Amino acid sequence: MLKLIFLAQVLITLLYLGKLGLLFVLGISLVLAGLYLWTVKSSLKKEHKKLSYEDMPWLYDGIMRMANKAGIATPEVYLLDDYIPNAYSFRNSIVLSIGLFEVLDEEEILAVAAHEIGHIKNGDTLLFPLVSYGRYLMLAMALLNFLIFRSTFVSLASFVFYLLYEMCRSNYLKQREFKADETALRLIPVPLALKRALEELKYYEDLRVKVKESALPSIEPEIERPHQKSLFETHPSYEERIWRIMAEVEAMTLRQRIFN
Repeated sequence: MLKLIFLAQVLITLLYLGKLGLLFVLGISLVLAGLYLWTVKSSLKKEHKKLSYEDMPWLYDGIMRMANKAGIATPEVYLLDDYIPNAYSFRNSIVLSIGLFEVLDEEEILAVAAHEIGHIKNGDTLLFPLVSYGRYLMLAMALLNFLIFRSTFVSLASFVFYLLYEMCRSNYLKQREFKADETALRLIPVPLALKRALEELKYYEDLRVKVKESALPSIEPEIERPHQKSLFETHPSYEERIWRIMAEVEAMTLRQRIFN
């Protein structure tokens, strides 16, 4: 659905603005692509330390086993020098904050890492930037159509497409969070460890509200949701995720009983 809405917006822009619309779309796309490449390159700073086997053998081995089970290359793992519990993924990398190790046990930390492996496995570190930057391009085209082509129909249709994109984007990203959880449950030896991790992290939400949202869209799939609700929420609530995890674990247990 997102693709269709995006293509409809591009079609309107090209149909009514011709070469000007084409140059505008290409120009904005190049600017956003350059911004993304710059933010990726500058995303790892001195606060990030690349994990080696000698640092934490249990974590290194656990992530390697889960990556092999998921059928992906072993992700690079970075430790973030921040005592606020946080986790995110980008490209083929996972970042875990020091704060996670203060509040979670080893099984729960592996469950958090498995959630991020789920995002990598499902292609979210590529899809999230496309979807996130797509919204800026959608808005830019809507504004261009309004300012240059002064047609009520075209302007209204363009803004409607933008709003539809935002609504579909919100639901799409929520579903990707659920899918990452489902993938994680099949990778970790103790599925309920993910539920316990979410329950623990929920109590630290008031601290994480001060974490600045990164400009890198692929960092968006974090283990926590935003503290303040926005018009278009992109993260499901803890309660929704925990409920789905419980239901999925029950289904997995039932399937094991049937086939065993």
